[in-house]
Amino acid sequence: MELLDWIVLGLYFVMLLSIGLWAYFRVRNSEDFYTAGGRLPWWLSGISHHVSGYSGAVFVAYAGIAYTHGFTIYVWWALTVAIAVLVAAFYIAPRWARLRVTFGVQSPTEYLLIRYNLPTQQMIAWIGTVIKIFDTGGKLAAIAILLNVFSGTSITFGILLVGFISLIYITIGGLWADVWNDFGQFIIQLLAGLTMFVMVLFKLGDGISGIFTLWDRLPESHGAFFHDPYTIGFAAAMLMINFFSYSGGTWNLATRFISTTSGKVAKKAALLSSVLYFIWPLVLFYPMFAAPVFFENLVDPTLSYGKMVLEFLPNGLIGLVLASLFANTLSMTASDSNTVSAVISRDILPVLFPQVKRFSKAQALTLARVTTLCFTILTIVIAVNAAHFGGVFGLMISWFAALLGPIAIPMILGLLPAFKRSGAMSAMIAVFSGLFTFVLLKICPVGSLAVEIGAPTLVAFLTFVVTGLFGTGEISPEVDQLIDGLSNQD
Repeated sequence: MELLDWIVLGLYFVMLLSIGLWAYFRVRNSEDFYTAGGRLPWWLSGISHHVSGYSGAVFVAYAGIAYTHGFTIYVWWALTVAIAVLVAAFYIAPRWARLRVTFGVQSPTEYLLIRYNLPTQQMIAWIGTVIKIFDTGGKLAAIAILLNVFSGTSITFGILLVGFISLIYITIGGLWADVWNDFGQFIIQLLAGLTMFVMVLFKLGDGISGIFTLWDRLPESHGAFFHDPYTIGFAAAMLMINFFSYSGGTWNLATRFISTTSGKVAKKAALLSSVLYFIWPLVLFYPMFAAPVFFENLVDPTLSYGKMVLEFLPNGLIGLVLASLFANTLSMTASDSNTVSAVISRDILPVLFPQVKRFSKAQALTLARVTTLCFTILTIVIAVNAAHFGGVFGLMISWFAALLGPIAIPMILGLLPAFKRSGAMSAMIAVFSGLFTFVLLKICPVGSLAVEIGAPTLVAFLTFVVTGLFGTGEISPEVDQLIDGLSNQD
């Protein structure tokens, strides 16, 4: 990286901190901090939901898979996410918005107290918080690896830099800072992604037809929809996991729906995000698909995208691409910090320290900022030690994806009338059976990535549904009221 690149990157950081400062003056209480006062328009919510699903891991771990296995990364990641969000737009997203409008909910786990009971809510809140620490740490480690490729700075320095910037603007600005950073990074990502796409087409020398002729230059398996170990079974497992994740099981994504003005607005936001997932990754991944043409037999395929950028882009544009990668990661880490802070300060701490319930609005806002700060620091510690958890891919896929499902199932299915009879006991059994399956597969590997990733979620789903079908307990009036309130049309 040259001076011009560092200037571009520096300007991005200035923009980011400026957004945080602007948002600081819009945040007057915890509702503003966590849900933007419920005033997110559909287009901002949809774009924020979309870009919050990316991180530097896409350009590290996923770029490595695109290099070694080709088109299958689009099929089992982007396509399954697009389908999952499309389904969520009709059945799940509107219910998240109605939780805030009708019941005053600010955190994704807050409603679990009514839907199940206090022990179930606390279990999901605690386990989910721990999982998010590891997931967010993996995202910080991913962007640090890219910074290392571009500038030669140490990975530890990169983690501290990204973590520190994230810590400042999200702590002072809350969700408003987060979603407007998402919008800004969406614009930057469009510019950087289209620039890389055009430059790769130019280097291939086939003009626009290079979109199709590229595959003739790659191994035949790179054009396949499924490429072992990313089989059709693995894609099916990811579709199931992504439905529970992107419909709100990943808490920061639920917040995008909770913070809208109504169920109809949340539905439009989810539809926009789904369309973007269908289309944009095809452009974004194209340079990653083409990388083997220009760099054969890379020892570390995860560095392929970084090498492409350094090889093909002039000074200044390298800084722009790096800024877009920072933006991707900061979008996810900051929104994670904001949402997990909501869970901690609204659902966990009031149980541990009852006096928290009597906090004034000013005290509640201070608590929100302190918990956001503490969570971000913990994720930095995990990122520095990412190698101990299987690296970036290990944290993002083997740990987070496999553990997410058992936690998300009671949250997502608990919103739907069809699963009204699955109560607190069903939720408990589902979570513990899914986690037990995860541990069992770690101790006794089966050699199938699809089973390793999908089995914990499938087991949790089956136990949640079956125990609900055979449950004999009466449905409480509070649960009936909750489900009916979420089913009402806006």
